[in-house]
Amino acid sequence: METVKTNDFEFSFHLPTLIEFGYGKTSHIGKRLLQLGVQNVFFVSDSGVQATGLLTPLTQSLQDSNIHYDFYLDVEPDPSIETIDKGTELFSSNYYDCILAVGGGSAIDTAKGIRVVATNGGSIGDYAGVNRIDKASEIPLVTIPTTSGTGSEVTIFGVYSDWNNNVKVTVTSQHMAPTIAIVDPKLTMGLPQKMTAGSGIDALAHGIETFFSVRSCPSSDALAKEAIAIVGNHLKRAVHEGNDEEARIGMSHGSLLAGMAFNNGFLGLAHAIGSALSGHCHVPHGIAIGLLLPHVIEFNSIVCPDKAATISELLGVNEEPLEQKAALAVTELVKDIGLPTRLRDVNVSETKLPDIARDSFKSGMMKFNPRQPSEVEVLELLNRVY
Repeated sequence: METVKTNDFEFSFHLPTLIEFGYGKTSHIGKRLLQLGVQNVFFVSDSGVQATGLLTPLTQSLQDSNIHYDFYLDVEPDPSIETIDKGTELFSSNYYDCILAVGGGSAIDTAKGIRVVATNGGSIGDYAGVNRIDKASEIPLVTIPTTSGTGSEVTIFGVYSDWNNNVKVTVTSQHMAPTIAIVDPKLTMGLPQKMTAGSGIDALAHGIETFFSVRSCPSSDALAKEAIAIVGNHLKRAVHEGNDEEARIGMSHGSLLAGMAFNNGFLGLAHAIGSALSGHCHVPHGIAIGLLLPHVIEFNSIVCPDKAATISELLGVNEEPLEQKAALAVTELVKDIGLPTRLRDVNVSETKLPDIARDSFKSGMMKFNPRQPSEVEVLELLNRVY
């Protein structure tokens, strides 16, 4: 039996969001909101989700429960600070007693930002950083993800694009956490392959980076390892067989566990570089993470060989040396789900790499990576991906 040191179990773990998980769980959203005393809903989503028809049964349930709602659908991928400010202005123009967010991470992060600004004033960019939000909101925020990747439905983070400065800003605070997350895998059925792949590799990265994180603890490790195994087992099938219920349920569960894990253990180098890459070159987040993750695993495996070996095992690899196989396994998975493997394939200019390397250090996630790189090393990594 492995010897356990006493201080290994000195940790804290906080998850303020109530989670309700189940296939078809959202069919009675109206009744669930009535239990909260809700009568007037600010409904945050995007036109793409609306076009799929996913919102129709939800709005029907609201109507059946005599709950009024207004839509805010002007949510773009990687939402801008201006999108949050505009949404807050609309929210504040009426008396709404609930925010309901339905969509991927962009819609959910938008809703988080609107609630914070409506309660605390200013602009969401004012709260960039850690624990800069003074007041908790009394407005319930209910989140319903339609992708399996970001974990935003349960996290204390919101990520926003500051296009004026070509950066993404992250707001981190317990006051960002949703009130209730309703995770219904049925809403992910038929999600396009590209979106399934991009969001799914992000979920895998959440598990892997949390497991590597210097802030990891036994509880976050347990969640992260389970997330890695579940996502690794279901992602390829979810991409290529989009109506496979078992694969979709697995991806929803794995993504949720990964979100719960990194909510406490935080992330690392892939997300730090990915933030700068998306800020400078507008590369979609999931694609950016897929490009970077294998190289970050290889970089970290030098100082965390045991964890790298465990990741290999969780991904079904049994070929020695295990610590050297995790990066290769993820590379093959990225290829199998049809994501690009080179920066040049997503029209990133080589001249941008030094700026991306420099701005990677603006991300707070960098400090949680187990191996601290220099700017030169980040640039070398980007050149290998190029």
